[in-house]
Amino acid sequence: MKLINKSMLSVVITLSTASVYYAQEVQDTVKTKSNDIEQVVITGVADIAKDRKTPVAVSTIKEAQIVQRLGNQEFPEILSTTPSIYATKGGGGFGDGRMNVRGFDTSNTAVMINGVPVNDMEGGTVYWSNWAGLSDVTSAMQIQRGLGASKLAIASVGGTVNVITRAADKKREGNVTLGLGNDGYLKTLFSYNTGKSAKGWSTSFLMSRTAGAMYIDGSDFEAYNYYFALGFQPNKKHDFQFTFTGAPQWHNQTFNNTIATDLDMGDGRLDGVLSDKPNRKYNSNWGYLNGRQFSQSVNYYSKPVASINWDWNISEKSKLSTVGYASWGRGGGTGVLGSINGKNINALPKTADGLIRFDDIYAWNTGQTVADFGANNKTPFIGTSSNGITRRASVNSHDWYGILSNFQHKVNDNWNFSVGIDARYYYGYHPGLVTDFLGNREYREAGNYNQSPYYTVTQSYNPTPSANPFAAAVKDKSQIVYRNYDGKVLWGGVFGQLEYTNDKISAFVQGSASEQSNQRIDKWVWDGTSAVPTGISTTQQGQAVSQTTDQKFRFGYNAKAGVNYNIDEHHNVFVNAGIYSKQPNQNAIFPYSLPTKTFGSLYQQIENKDIRNEKVSSVEIGYGFKSDKFRANLNGYYTDWKDRFVRVTGIAYNNADGTPGTNGTASLTGVREVHMGVELETFYKPLNWLELNGMLSLGNWKYKNNPTGRIADVNGDPIITNGVDGVTLALDGLKVGDAAQTTAALGATVKPVKNLDVFATWRYYDNLYGTFSINNSYIIKDGVVPAARAEKGSLKAPSYNLTDVGASYTFNLNNGSRLIVTANIYNLFDTTYISDLRSSNKKTLSDYKDIAGGLTAQQQLDAYNANPKNFYKGLDVSNNVYFGFGRTWAASLSYRF
Repeated sequence: MKLINKSMLSVVITLSTASVYYAQEVQDTVKTKSNDIEQVVITGVADIAKDRKTPVAVSTIKEAQIVQRLGNQEFPEILSTTPSIYATKGGGGFGDGRMNVRGFDTSNTAVMINGVPVNDMEGGTVYWSNWAGLSDVTSAMQIQRGLGASKLAIASVGGTVNVITRAADKKREGNVTLGLGNDGYLKTLFSYNTGKSAKGWSTSFLMSRTAGAMYIDGSDFEAYNYYFALGFQPNKKHDFQFTFTGAPQWHNQTFNNTIATDLDMGDGRLDGVLSDKPNRKYNSNWGYLNGRQFSQSVNYYSKPVASINWDWNISEKSKLSTVGYASWGRGGGTGVLGSINGKNINALPKTADGLIRFDDIYAWNTGQTVADFGANNKTPFIGTSSNGITRRASVNSHDWYGILSNFQHKVNDNWNFSVGIDARYYYGYHPGLVTDFLGNREYREAGNYNQSPYYTVTQSYNPTPSANPFAAAVKDKSQIVYRNYDGKVLWGGVFGQLEYTNDKISAFVQGSASEQSNQRIDKWVWDGTSAVPTGISTTQQGQAVSQTTDQKFRFGYNAKAGVNYNIDEHHNVFVNAGIYSKQPNQNAIFPYSLPTKTFGSLYQQIENKDIRNEKVSSVEIGYGFKSDKFRANLNGYYTDWKDRFVRVTGIAYNNADGTPGTNGTASLTGVREVHMGVELETFYKPLNWLELNGMLSLGNWKYKNNPTGRIADVNGDPIITNGVDGVTLALDGLKVGDAAQTTAALGATVKPVKNLDVFATWRYYDNLYGTFSINNSYIIKDGVVPAARAEKGSLKAPSYNLTDVGASYTFNLNNGSRLIVTANIYNLFDTTYISDLRSSNKKTLSDYKDIAGGLTAQQQLDAYNANPKNFYKGLDVSNNVYFGFGRTWAASLSYRF
């Protein structure tokens, strides 16, 4: 699949040539190594924590470590040796990695690039595949755990990850890199920094391509990265930095299987016979179509970002830093529509080696006989939501514009303050498109309420990102399938901070306030302001329904304070505390999905009246020690997260006429989690040729209360049970899942000869609990917690440890050039482990009933538990998991000139 066309390639060549030519006219401005981040990167509006000054828990990863050790790993995995970070490869596709900080995922962890927030404005998430190229241009990566030092009203419940990229005036240097890795991984990179000219101009350019496959089967990918920066510093008062970067990519994905499925594929055959060892490479999402790899799940995206930074030194005491930025995200992820004789694509017979039979699906769609698919297609060449299989894409594109400005003023030697603004505009596009008809000539879309009974779609789109970074989000509105809604989010914020520093003490008080507006636009619903079919109500739960909702405004704020005290040149202590009122995201404000037309319901366009701001309070204390050879940081934290929004589905209920219903929902209010723990990070250099580092984090993250929620039926109407329409769920005391609560690491770097680094890292993970589905088993009835609640809850995954090793050697060549060779082996001992436990299935007595004249419920449960085939390392094999990668490797050769 091609990403770069001739015109785009011409621009790339022109920029690179210009950068190299321009270097002949400039001088090197940074000739010595520096430990100060500000010397070599864009900082501007970024809030960088300072050692023994900023009273927060912080770890910093420098560029050299990223270059030496990241290899073909996921970008957030470079943080795996820092406390309270749990980073995994997720499903294992390129860029599908994920990261939790103190038990919070990226929707509650702020990710910043040069101080600019990049969390999705609708859901708060961060998709690392959109930022896969960041590792090529990162000069430093700082993780501030807890509420952090940022002055913005951002989602830093777990922490703040600040990625700092190279500045245009970084020292003059060129770089050509070739990278290799397991499963055909190949990376090529060229970059050049001109340094700063006598007149203040500087440029930086990078272009790279990465392609191949990941460890899992059927995971081909192709990715590009481009970065261009132009700097201009006409005098000491003004400094301008323009950057334009993007990382267009496509990659095949996988989704979690049950343990039983991976054990079934242990011998490479899907035959119902479970092996002792799982097939860690098995991917159930792909197969072959006309002899080429074809997947039902392809992620494709391009998210170019442009920014201009202006630092204005107004006087010796005053400075104004401003950044204007824009992002144009284009892409989505594929899945399938329809079924064959009532079976979805995953339920259809597969090949003996577990692959999807796309050639047979193609044949069935075109009217041919496929014996084990059942009856022939009665409407060949025509795909619908219930007949035939068509691959579609769920598009998640956006236009995002923002400005961030910070004014700093030094009152005197001890006091200074800063104030600023943060404004953002975001518009998200979420249509569906056909990406492959799989033999069909058309797809009949019946989901648009305004075009009855259906309309015909004949256009398909290739699931690869456009080479044009400004491509239209939706090319042909008449060819939309599956869904067609947009989201609009507006954000305006102000912030301020007051600081006091002297030789011993540094303290700050800061606060921010923000107003958020959310709006949902759905082109497929009946508009309450126009004519609608007879008998259809456009009022739901007392709210008038229209294609465009009103803007829903919500106010949020945070306040933080902290103090650091340097006892002497070796010891320091700090404390910080803060509160945060966090506005709910788009999906919490408009949480309802679109049911089928037969319900005549438009309630996905109404506001969740039960929603309220999430409230976070946090306190942290820490101690630091620093000497020439040894450094240690110890801290403890307590975070209380209240009013978290959770929507429960699949609740059983009785209709007014006594008939049972099974698709009830409950929007829980008041869900509370408490995350507390201690963290230790150490560095020791006993000899000039030996460096040691260690990390330990012990967390205790639990649900802290029994939340309540209103039960609603499939139409969103309240369900009255025992005179009330609400339920209380027994969550108090359950462990929070999705991340290891205990982590540890030990590392060593040996330098036996000059320019040679040999390093090894051991990591340990424990108390990893699975996610769990909140259902009827958790409903408290008549004040009694159900027995099943005590038996179920979040399951604990087996602990595991991993060892990585690597080496790097630098050859010094003529004229200051260098040749750098690196090699890494990850999971050296090929450990089999579960990195992600996506369910918490466990058979309990409540799952069985006594059989008249047969086994009792207890006897059935005992028989199940006595069968070893039902378990893998203590876990029920029905659980959905991701197994971590086995042994992998990466190597690179870089020529620096």
